[in-house]
Amino acid sequence: MALHMDPEVLSILSRLGPTRPPAPPVGDVDSRRRNMSEAFAAFAASRDPVPGVDRTDVSTIAGDGTELKMSWYTKATAEPPGSAMLYLHGGGYIVSLLPAHDTQIRAYTEATGVPMLLVDYRVAPEHPHPTPVEDCYAALHWLAQNAAGLGVDPNRIGVMGESAGGGLAAGVALMARDRGGPALALQLLIYAMLDDRTVGIDPHLPPEYLVFDYDDNRTGWGALLGPALFGDNVSPYAAPARAADLSGLPDAYIDVGDLDIFRDENIEYARRLMAAGIPTELHVLPGLPHGFEMVAPDATPTQRVIVNRLRRLASL
Repeated sequence: MALHMDPEVLSILSRLGPTRPPAPPVGDVDSRRRNMSEAFAAFAASRDPVPGVDRTDVSTIAGDGTELKMSWYTKATAEPPGSAMLYLHGGGYIVSLLPAHDTQIRAYTEATGVPMLLVDYRVAPEHPHPTPVEDCYAALHWLAQNAAGLGVDPNRIGVMGESAGGGLAAGVALMARDRGGPALALQLLIYAMLDDRTVGIDPHLPPEYLVFDYDDNRTGWGALLGPALFGDNVSPYAAPARAADLSGLPDAYIDVGDLDIFRDENIEYARRLMAAGIPTELHVLPGLPHGFEMVAPDATPTQRVIVNRLRRLASL
């Protein structure tokens, strides 16, 4: 028996008409970039501007000497809470920072008061692993090193990301543990892209509900890992599900829809975190596909999930 989409979300999608263009072949990065950019632009255009949030554009130097552009978001009308979040955007490891991410960050910052650092990390295939995760780790270093001047407690820094950004967030948490810092207090993983080995088709997932499908997954991982894909030597910093040891990591929050091809790898990662003694909050969301807050941002089930994320952010 196949799973079914939430009726409210399905109704919204039906009114919008076809939301997914014809699937490009595996390996077609350019078409996927164009499709994702158009989808994110439509989301951004549908949202009202978020007032009361200031953005300061900053930069740091990546490990290879390249300038890395970032943006620091703060709530203009509130005292900073002392915590801060490094936010890593999604895009299947192949799509760069888009204007829609600005909209997302402003909404999170306005609702919680927690300042956020958004990083324009470099993407594959032009910049394969380890460049994306090393860029994100460099941004974490900048945040920790500048904590005092930003009004941030260095013991209250978290890392957050959705989809590929969730995978990068988990990879940065592993890096920070293995390299002796900077310390992280929380990893907030939103339908995270964690495992390059997710290629077997789940017969319970109707193909028409897969906003991000197996061909998309194969394309993103292939761009990031190249010939290392599926091999025995894939770095856990690239694919955190490959990590043999999850002990010593920060507390975790994970949410994922049950109509997402990443569902099982997120559940398994949460299980392994708990088995390693890491306090972990897991939400598996019935009837929701990948990127549900983009396709149905005002739906009741979407809003329930956002409330949970905001609660966890505010507790950092």
